[in-house]
Amino acid sequence: MKRLILVTLLALPLAASADGAFKDCSMKAAKTAKKADLEKMATVKPAEAKKIALGDTKGASIVKGGIETEDGCLVYSYHVKDAAGKGQTEVFVDAGNGKVLKKEHEGAMRAAAEKPVDKTKELAGKAKEKLTGEPSTNQSMKK
Repeated sequence: MKRLILVTLLALPLAASADGAFKDCSMKAAKTAKKADLEKMATVKPAEAKKIALGDTKGASIVKGGIETEDGCLVYSYHVKDAAGKGQTEVFVDAGNGKVLKKEHEGAMRAAAEKPVDKTKELAGKAKEKLTGEPSTNQSMKK
């Protein structure tokens, strides 16, 4: 049973990227581009993208996220937690025109599975900042 759950969790991102949600994006970007370059390319600013991701949901908050490339598209990806605390929704906002390209609801189980990975990324980001003096993209939105 545990193997089935693990396989399902690992297959979800692959299945999600195969659905073509990003075919209508307005801006393309290389997966290897630096965050600073991605931010310069974006016509939608982070504050505006956060507002779009939150939509008109009362009491929702952004847990983590930022600018990235997804399937070759320049997007803002934010994990939005609803006020009731029943999982999160990952919202992908087009960095060129502000259109919501995709929303993925993530239940508590997937969020729990991501926590160790998120912690590792956060620690790696802090180490990178210490070494280079530049902000990292691997930081959580919480301070």
